[in-house]
Formats: sequence, C-alpha cells, structure tokens
Amino acid sequence: MRAAATRTGGVRTGGAGIRATARVEARADGRGGVALPVLDGEGPLALRRTRSTGPTARVTLVGAMSGPLGGDHLTVKAAAHEGAALHIDSAAATIALPGQTETAAHYDVRLTVADGAELRWLPEQLISVRGSDLRVTTRAEVAAGARLVLREEQVLGRTGEEPGRLTSRLAVRRADRLLLDQELACGPGAPGGWDGPAVLSGHRAVGQLVVVRPEFEQSPPQPELLGEWAALTPLAGPGVLVTAVAPDALLVRRVLDEAVRRLS
Repeated sequence: MRAAATRTGGVRTGGAGIRATARVEARADGRGGVALPVLDGEGPLALRRTRSTGPTARVTLVGAMSGPLGGDHLTVKAAAHEGAALHIDSAAATIALPGQTETAAHYDVRLTVADGAELRWLPEQLISVRGSDLRVTTRAEVAAGARLVLREEQVLGRTGEEPGRLTSRLAVRRADRLLLDQELACGPGAPGGWDGPAVLSGHRAVGQLVVVRPEFEQSPPQPELLGEWAALTPLAGPGVLVTAVAPDALLVRRVLDEAVRRLS
C-alpha cells in the first residue's frame, strides 16, 4: 500500500508529489546595473542572488529538498527584460529519484529574453537514477535583438547504475519563429534505438548548448566537429546547436565550456 500524501506550500508531506515554482525577473536599473524585482522560490526550488562581475545579475538555484521525485511538478520561470543581463546557474546537480507513486515527475523551464537583453541558463547536470521517471521541458522565447546561452546536460545513471526513464524536450523560438524543437527519450520504456549507434552509442552523458546572437545573421558559425565528442550545427536563424555525447559528464562539460567561450 502506498502512503497517502498532502501538499502544503510546496512542501512534500507524503507520496503524491508536490507542485513548486521558482520565478526570477531581471530589469536594468538605469544606473548600469541589474535589479531583480522578482526572486521567489518554493519547496525544493530556492533562488539566491550570488556575486557577479560586471553589469550582470547572477542567480543560483539551490536544491532545498530532494527531488524531483515521482509525481512532482517543478517549474522555473526566468525573464530578462530589455537591457538586462541575467546569468542563472545551480549549486549542485539535479537528481531525478523514484517516488512513492508511479506517476512521472515533471520539470519545466520557461525562459523569456527581451530585445537588448541577455540570458544565460547554465545549470549543473541532471542525473537520471534507476527507477525514476522524469519529463523535462525547456522552452525559450527570444526577441529579435536578444541573446541566449542555454546549456543542458543529462547523465544516465550514477556510477555503475542503469538509468531511469528520461524524456527531455528543448524548444527555442526567436521573434515568434521556431528556431529549434527536439526531444530525446532514454532509459526503460523509451523508443527502441536510443542506446544504439545512431543516438547514444552506449555512452551515458549527453549535452546540448544553444547560442542565439543577432550577430550570427551576418556571420553565422559554420558546421564542424568539435573534437571526438561533439558537433556544431547552425540553426535556421541566428543561432547554433552544439550536441555532445561522451562516456562521462566531465568530457561533456569540457567540450561545452569550450564552445561557450568560442561562441559567446
């Protein structure tokens, strides 16, 4: 028999899962800096303004509770308004865990970047633990004059462990036109072939980097292989996608960090 559960203010009190939302908004303060009029988290999603250099506001997502667990629905909403620069990272990896319910967990990220603004979404890795079931959806809306740097990394299982079920969808729109929409499903119950040579080829770490810059309209990067583990693909607009697949998370991080330095 599964335990009954109640939910209070985003706090987990049983097995039915929780709903929690974190919100951050960045606005230019008129003095060369950035103000954060909205900085609010609940449940396992805590937000902290951390030290930054230059005219950029930096926010760190801190895991205040374990999760996401089965049945949880977590949402992060971030907006950089006109003229503001916002950098969001996380204090540690996100670990998808099995819960007391067979219902999948959901983790939604919604990013909005206005004209003249820049948003960098650079969290730590997401680790899919055996027995977990997580659906991740990341959507970014980017204005014509905005800049976006978005990195996602997934690790399938802890050391020596089989992964859980992980479905990850990434969609980016620029000036109301679709720039990228892709989905990757891995683990038990995923469509056949996810671990084959056409997808992960037995590797257990995968990462995506999307960089959108107005400058790419005039000087778009060219497609190329980035060493042994990654490839750069120009998108149908002023943006590029870097995809990395490697045996471990350290290799994925290295190649994506180098791509960030080159592209932004």
